[in-house]
Amino acid sequence: MPKAKSIHIENVVASVILNQRLDLNLIAERLPNTEFDPDQFPGLVLRLEQPKTATLIFNSGKMVCTGSKSEKDAVKAVKKIVESLREVGIDIKNEPIIQVQNIVASANLGVELNLEEAAFLLENTLYEPEQFPGLIYRMHNPKVVILLFGSGKAVITGAKREEDIFVAVDRVMEVLTEKGIIRE
Repeated sequence: MPKAKSIHIENVVASVILNQRLDLNLIAERLPNTEFDPDQFPGLVLRLEQPKTATLIFNSGKMVCTGSKSEKDAVKAVKKIVESLREVGIDIKNEPIIQVQNIVASANLGVELNLEEAAFLLENTLYEPEQFPGLIYRMHNPKVVILLFGSGKAVITGAKREEDIFVAVDRVMEVLTEKGIIRE
């Protein structure tokens, strides 16, 4: 069975709960790299260079961290933010509760695909080439959505763990090979 040529994690989205209220005006005042315009949006945006992320911080104490390329970097970014808040005198009482909500990855399967055939032979697919050039394949185990393109490129989304991305790509390659959807 052919193996995928490459798999790259493009974005990890993690939600964070601090279980306390935050004064966003004070944070904007004390921390650099923040954007806060409550008339436009109720959250404060904090950008980090290392790891490169953007985090939305809300006065409820909830945060959403996006842009990291791994689960580990998402956790590192959140811990760095909490540390920065403490350093500028913002009392963070609890350790953050961090939960990965979505991982998006791209893959090059290294083979060309017959999407017409895939739409016919695979369950849980949506393929409307006049609307969108990719086939949408909903996989149940692991629970992810894979966009498959005739070129053999793929986008995987909906994973909660990095491991699920690699398992999903292996499984989709298995199914595509088994059903003869790979173009020779």
